[in-house]
Amino acid sequence: MFFGGNYFYYLTIGLQAICVIHCLKKGTQNKWIWLIVFLPVIGSLAYIFMEMFSGNELKNVQSGIGSVINPGGRVKKLEEQLRFSDTFNNRVMLADAYLQTGNTNRAIELYESSLTGAFTENEHVLTQLILAYAEVQRYNDILKIYKKVHNLPQFARSKAHMLYAIALEKTGNSQQAEKEFIFMKGRYAYFEQRYEYGMFLQRAGRTDEARNLFKEMLDEAPHLSARERKYNYQWFSKVREELRKMQAA
Repeated sequence: MFFGGNYFYYLTIGLQAICVIHCLKKGTQNKWIWLIVFLPVIGSLAYIFMEMFSGNELKNVQSGIGSVINPGGRVKKLEEQLRFSDTFNNRVMLADAYLQTGNTNRAIELYESSLTGAFTENEHVLTQLILAYAEVQRYNDILKIYKKVHNLPQFARSKAHMLYAIALEKTGNSQQAEKEFIFMKGRYAYFEQRYEYGMFLQRAGRTDEARNLFKEMLDEAPHLSARERKYNYQWFSKVREELRKMQAA
């Protein structure tokens, strides 16, 4: 049965994830977060009907849960949607789904074909293309897109900016790459970008500088909120692993 065993577990986790993300965005976490965490089913359902009870938002919840439980099913639905109506929005939604599920080349095809007419400079598509190009190591293509997005305020310390810095290094411009990494540094934030800067330093043979950067990141971890530590856990874990390797060497 659908509500037995692992299916119920994943559905519960999906409900919690959608509700927690929504309440963090709306700033209602103080009121709801503990109820959602400790009474996952009751708390999540109560939150949905009291805080998200509108047609559009309930659609988003259903879509989000569907993507957690069955991402392949969501992709097929979006493919059918595009076949029925070949619009810019349908192309981009399907491309986003392809990228999320690892079908990077098909995502790139759709993103590139979407950059026509009034959508030639679409910010979302250009930024997503940087993420997709990085996956398949098309670094020169990232450099071309940079010229179109570098003035956007949201680009300054984004993942796309970090991937641009890596693309610079991979194409032989390490000096400019380091300038971009340094621009993205900041205390108590940007841990992914700083981890990648540390890896850049290691590749350049500057192990001591990388070690100091990694230690600085770990020193900051206890001063973050529980949510921030959880969100950045993978980067702290990677940093500890790199420090262990350095010590072993």
